[in-house]
Parts: sequence; structure tokens; C-alpha cells
Amino acid sequence: MKISSSTNAPPHIQIPVRTANTAMQRRVIVATALGNALEIFDFTVYSFFAALIGKLFFPVDGRYGSLLLSFATFGVGFVIRPIGGIVLGAYADRRGRKAAMTPTILLMALGTAIIGLTPTYAQIGLAAPLLIVGARLLQGFSAGGEVGVSTTFLMESAAPGTRGYLVSWQMASQGASALAGALCGFVLTHVLPADALESWGWRVPFLLGLIIGPVGLYIRRHLNETHHALPVSDSRVVERARYDVRRLVLGTLLMLGGTSSMYIVVLYLPSYLMTVVHLSAANAFLPSGVAGLILMMGSPLCGKLTDRLKRRKPILYVTSVAGLLVLYPAFAVMLRAPAMTTILPGVAIIIVLKVLSSPGGFLLLMESFPREIRGRSLGIIYSLGVTLFGGFAPFTVTWLLSVTKNPYAPIWYMGACGLISLIALMMFDEHVAD
Repeated sequence: MKISSSTNAPPHIQIPVRTANTAMQRRVIVATALGNALEIFDFTVYSFFAALIGKLFFPVDGRYGSLLLSFATFGVGFVIRPIGGIVLGAYADRRGRKAAMTPTILLMALGTAIIGLTPTYAQIGLAAPLLIVGARLLQGFSAGGEVGVSTTFLMESAAPGTRGYLVSWQMASQGASALAGALCGFVLTHVLPADALESWGWRVPFLLGLIIGPVGLYIRRHLNETHHALPVSDSRVVERARYDVRRLVLGTLLMLGGTSSMYIVVLYLPSYLMTVVHLSAANAFLPSGVAGLILMMGSPLCGKLTDRLKRRKPILYVTSVAGLLVLYPAFAVMLRAPAMTTILPGVAIIIVLKVLSSPGGFLLLMESFPREIRGRSLGIIYSLGVTLFGGFAPFTVTWLLSVTKNPYAPIWYMGACGLISLIALMMFDEHVAD
């Protein structure tokens, strides 16, 4: 085995290259996963307790009124995401990926703290919903940069033939957070009486999420940079730094199918099961927990599978078409015979298809942009796609339910998004910039 010296070890100690690379790879995975985990954990918990948060901070009349306002506030955090994607992505392209990953985790932790500690509307009046909205804006700005920069960092840190595996940890971390959020929701609603859950219990997951911030920040400060920008006077840099508008538009449309299924099936489903299917609060969290477990366990395996494929688009075609075909049967069985034995298999099939497509989808997008604009390009694509069709998905579906009274409203939404993504995939040229 080849041997090399480590700058952190005494001169007489030799460290195997393979061991050093493996340790660095693990550090990269943990550092990026923790930032993504904090983002998704907070979003997951907020969506799970949306009905309760609506009651405490947005007291209005009507069956769906408070829930709509709560999900609208959830969506507000996504409105500012494109700005965060552009600002923090451009900063990552100029100053390096590592430099941009520090403010994202700090802002996310600050937003989480505000939500967990803000008094209710009954205690401080209008200031309460304003603080919640402000916290969501902070989180949205940081999340807009976090996913693009951290996923780019994962890809650029990968050794040859391992890009899919490293990038897959972006989705694995989201799955772990969804699972943790679902477990928190299940335990709290199962153990605490309704008055305790309403007075303080719902705050516990937000405060627990704060632990991730300092740990992630410490690890990120000890990473190696993957991108050092060349002087802007270099003509090659100027040419490569031009935005490819067509790829940005098609890339954004490519995000819609996976984004809509993620936010409906993983984040919105508990509220849907409680309000439409009339499951108990404790049972309503279980499908999201299963979805999170599949994302966490399956993503690295599918990442390795992606690394064995010569092209990205074939597997995306298969999963896109299959995803459209399974929507109606999954929800039809769920609504006609609402039980865990019918709900969990449908959720599992939808999420497995998403897990299979995610590594290839991310790589298809990132590899098509040159290094000089990769961070901001992925930030724009991801934040726009998530903002338009992910963040407001719970609000849109809730509105459709209130207007049409049709329980199949989630299918209409996810089906339309999936069809748009499939058309965009057909038009997107597979291209490796560097």
C-alpha cells in the first residue's frame, strides 16, 4: 500500500493514503450531512406540528384557516431561497465552498432557536407571528445556499468513480432528519397529554435541533477546500462564468417531480392523514418515519449504483415514468382502506423511486456546469424548484382540498410536477463540463 506523511502527524509516523482518504471522506460526509440535517429536521418538525403552530401563532376562524396561514409561513421561508442560492452560491464560487458553508449553518441555527423560543400570539400578540415569519426567512436564505454549496462540495471532494456515493449523502441526511423529526413527533404526541403538547411539548424538537449547529460548525472549519477561484481577469474564467439560462430553466423544471414528492409524502403527509384520512396523531407520523428510514438507508446504496452507470439519464427516465404510474394506486388504496398495512407500502414505493433517481439527478445537473459557476447554478436551480413547487406544496394542496373537497388533490399536484420534470429531462442534454 502506498504510504505518505500527514502534516498533522510527527515526521516519523507514516499514515496509509487509503486510510487518510477514508477518514477525510467520512469527515466531509459528516460535515455536510449535519448542515443538511439541521435544515430538513427543522422543516420536518414545523410541517408535522403545522396545525398546532397555526393555532398558537395564527388564530383565525375556519377549519383550514390557521393551517393555511401556518403552511403559508412555512412557504415564506422558500420565497427567499433563490436569493440565498444566488448570494451564497456566488460567494462559494468566489471564496470557496468551505467559506460559504459557515454562515449557512449559523443562520439556520438562529432561525431554529427563534421558532423554539418565541412566545405565542396569546402572550405577545402580533409580535409572535412576525417573529415566526422572520425566523422562516432566515432559514430560507441559509437553506438556499446550503444545499447547492454542500452538494457541490460533496461532488468535488469525491475520488474518481465515487461521485454518486458522496452526493447521495445529501439525501441520506435529509432522510435521517425526517426520521428523527417523525420519531420526535410520534413520541411527543404519544407520551404527552394534549395540553402539555400545546403549551411546551412542540418546542422540544426545535430546541434539540440546536445541538446540530455547533457540532456541524466545528467539523466544517477543519475541512479541506475543494475550489480555489482563478482571477476574474483570466479570459477562460470569464467565458466559463457566464450563466447558461437554458440549462438553468430546464434544471429548475427537472427538480419539480422529486421536490413535490419529497414535500408531500415526507413532510405534508402527517397533516393530510390527520385531517383527511382521520388517523390519530401518533399513527400519522409513522409513514414519514418509514420514508425517512428509506432515504437514510437507501441513498448510499443507490449512490454506489449510480457510480456503476455510464450515463445518468436512463435511470431518471425509468424512475420518472414509474413515479407517475404509482401515484393513483398508492393513494387510492390508502383512502379506501386507511390502515398502516395499506399506507406504508404506498409511501415506500414512492420514496424508493425518489431514492433511486436522486444521485443521478444531482450529478446530471452539477456535471453540466463548469466549476466556476457550479455553486451558484445549483443553488439557483434547487432553491427555485423547491420554492415554487416544494415549499408551497403543503399550502397548495391544503387549498385544493378546501376548495374541491377531493381527497385526491395531492395526486393532481405531484402528477403535474412529475410530468413537467419528465418533459424537461427529455430536453436536457447530458454533458460533463469538468
